[in-house]
Amino acid sequence: MMKPVNPPDVHSLGRFSPGIEVSGTSRQLLVSGQVGLRPDGTLAEGIEAQLECCWANVLAVVRAAGMGVGNIAKVTTYVTDPAYLRVHPAVRARVLGEHRPAATGVCVTALASPDWLCEIEVVAVD
Repeated sequence: MMKPVNPPDVHSLGRFSPGIEVSGTSRQLLVSGQVGLRPDGTLAEGIEAQLECCWANVLAVVRAAGMGVGNIAKVTTYVTDPAYLRVHPAVRARVLGEHRPAATGVCVTALASPDWLCEIEVVAVD
């Protein structure tokens, strides 16, 4: 079982929970970083399209494990430009709706390919 941990003495920075408590016996799914590559191998153009593609890939892996959005406990987003951290919350909100997992956003100088603008990894529990 997952339970959001939102203490009143921790300032919330956005649409995510400061902590997620996982109790009982659970199955964990560690989703490798997903990038903006479509199933045919082509790269989505622009940060918003790449973020949407990352999320589509993440959800495909989560669903293949028999889980859904509500099972996502932790999200880590990597972007190559600080401005992209302002774009991601809106895309994440469209994908996750009211579900608020723990989340971290990191700006890096580069990813494995210079064409990749972002990468998203998640931990899901069941």
